[in-house]
Amino acid sequence: MDIGRRRLLASGAAASIASQLPVRAGAGAWAAELGDNGLYVQDWFVQSFLDLREDLGEAAGIGKHFAVIWEQRGCPYCKELHTVNLARPETVSYLRGNFDILQLDLWGSRPVVDFDGEELEERALARKWQVNFTPTIVFFPRDPRAIAGKGAREREVARMPGYFKPFHFVSMFEYVRGSHFESQPFQRFLQDKLARLEAEGRKPDVW
Repeated sequence: MDIGRRRLLASGAAASIASQLPVRAGAGAWAAELGDNGLYVQDWFVQSFLDLREDLGEAAGIGKHFAVIWEQRGCPYCKELHTVNLARPETVSYLRGNFDILQLDLWGSRPVVDFDGEELEERALARKWQVNFTPTIVFFPRDPRAIAGKGAREREVARMPGYFKPFHFVSMFEYVRGSHFESQPFQRFLQDKLARLEAEGRKPDVW
């Protein structure tokens, strides 16, 4: 199926979800709401046919990075991610403009086609990728050719292992968006960012 048709169908699915979500008063963003699978949903998350090769290619085609967020029912930190981090309009605007994000269920049974063509249930894919807790966000290179012939963990360019507070959360996305993973670890990037803010007389608004 061509990308245009996939995007059209995905847009229809997203619109259906969005129509059921309440608006957060005065925030300019959707309020977090539980989906039928017990996960908190965002209307702008990727709605796809769960072929990761196609999802990565589509993201690359519009100049975005592709990321997979793993969550599970009843996860308190997943809830905080949605009700705190993703309730910030400036954060959501940055993510939407630079990333395609696919949500998967750590214990889900939907069939997903991995980058190597193997089809697995979500829970089996999580084991293959060594995802053991939630939320976990796995980031991939913008060029699909960069993952060719690589193993499950070798394909990713960065991983957010657990819940990060808003400042660290958006900093990780900036780290990936700017391809800083090619030259330095995330901790060094974060230290440099904090040093720049201090030099400018500014402090992170939310840790």
